[in-house]
Amino acid sequence: MTYEVLSHTERLRNRVFAIFTDDVVMPGGDTVKRDYMVHVGAVGVVAVDTDGRVALVRQYRPAVRQVLWELPAGLVDVEGEPLVDAAARELAEEVDLTAATWDLLAEVHPSPGCSNEKIRLFLARDITPVPEDQRHARTHEEAEMELHWIDLDAAVGMALSGEITNAACMVGVLGAAHARDRGWKTLRPAASAT
Repeated sequence: MTYEVLSHTERLRNRVFAIFTDDVVMPGGDTVKRDYMVHVGAVGVVAVDTDGRVALVRQYRPAVRQVLWELPAGLVDVEGEPLVDAAARELAEEVDLTAATWDLLAEVHPSPGCSNEKIRLFLARDITPVPEDQRHARTHEEAEMELHWIDLDAAVGMALSGEITNAACMVGVLGAAHARDRGWKTLRPAASAT
């Protein structure tokens, strides 16, 4: 099957994403319009401590008008920053934690029907707190985020029961439990994220 893009029109642009409309010739010959978002990309962190607990946050999301269970996460918006460094930055900024061990857990397109967004999920272990005098000052929605240490198996239950609905959080929690149950042998090097 081949799909030919006849035109590519930008409709909106901001610092996080752009909206485009393409005229696309379908395999049967019809030409259709397809709207989608081009996103800067994101990283998420599944931080697991020595007690087998995962760091989750509660964060308000305007699009769904709810406070959701999520991983510490953020945008890939610093030019040239390695993806694992972006993940480490977000872990420190959002929950005041650092990690000595980093692995790539998964790479996910959360909504490929309408966006090219890709989130790279990293497993962070050997967790320590950021020193008090080096902590990031959080504002807006981040100022109200609450850190919760949840047993990883309990978090899996939350994902499967519908309590966790954020796709990246679900994939991260399920992926971390899968990797743990296999002695962490399924993990990829953090630097292999694309």
